[in-house]
Amino acid sequence: MLPGLSGVDHIGFTVPDLDQARRFLVEVLGCEYLYSVGPFRHDDGWMADHLAVHPRTVMRRLDFYRCGGQAIFEVFHYEAPDQRPEQPRNSDIGGHHVALYVDDLDAAVAHLRAHGVTVLGTPTASSGPSQGQRWVYFLAPWGMQFELVSYPDGKAFDRARHARTD
Repeated sequence: MLPGLSGVDHIGFTVPDLDQARRFLVEVLGCEYLYSVGPFRHDDGWMADHLAVHPRTVMRRLDFYRCGGQAIFEVFHYEAPDQRPEQPRNSDIGGHHVALYVDDLDAAVAHLRAHGVTVLGTPTASSGPSQGQRWVYFLAPWGMQFELVSYPDGKAFDRARHARTD
């Protein structure tokens, strides 16, 4: 076990347009904008050594948001000579998504659709250990995958675990 681990501090991701990201995160998702820093540039190899990016990479700006009163998003805009513009799919190495918990999945999906957000399919009800959960993926304007998740009455594995401890 990692000594002292007590939780997730933040989630960082890179976007092509920070103003577009701010509109989406604040106006559609309801995140709270906190502050910005940058630009950062190092000509001595620091970027490669510390961030595993091209040595001439420039981080133009980094914006911070609080989402749902807890999660912190660190949203980067980089310029790099070897930057790849395509989003990884979930099936690609490094593929990822950010899951957001909502109390009312149907109301949240309707909200996203009213804001012109691409929702992938219709909400799915999980089975097995995750029974009780419904979920659906959606896309940020820059193509990054997010997910809405809801399980207001808990999931089957939680109910089974609590039944064993009673």
